Amino acid sequence: MCTYAFVHYKLHYACVSCRISFKRHPNGAGHPCPRCSEPMPCAGHDFAAPRRSDRKAWSVVAVVLGAGLRYEGFEACGCGREPKFRPRTRAQVRARRIAAARNGVPLAEVLGRVEPSEPR
Repeated sequence: MCTYAFVHYKLHYACVSCRISFKRHPNGAGHPCPRCSEPMPCAGHDFAAPRRSDRKAWSVVAVVLGAGLRYEGFEACGCGREPKFRPRTRAQVRARRIAAARNGVPLAEVLGRVEPSEPR
């Protein structure tokens, strides 16, 4: 029996405009940012927030979260752990945008690939 299925882990929530993140218990209503009161999107279990002064890294986080992806490495129950790729630099995002436009594939699908040109 899986013991992780009964433990409730906190998730990371990030406000890209304020460049801050918090760990909160998930709820259906969402969590507002304490600085700007905008709803914070869920960034997942394995989100590592960049420094507040690193605007370039936060722009990459904005693209990833805007595409509907999360920084996850857990399986559904929490037992398995397979880290998923997420771009870390603007050059990686740019290459994936070009590959998505060239192949007619949604950007969210290409952002999760290690190599943007590899077929899924």
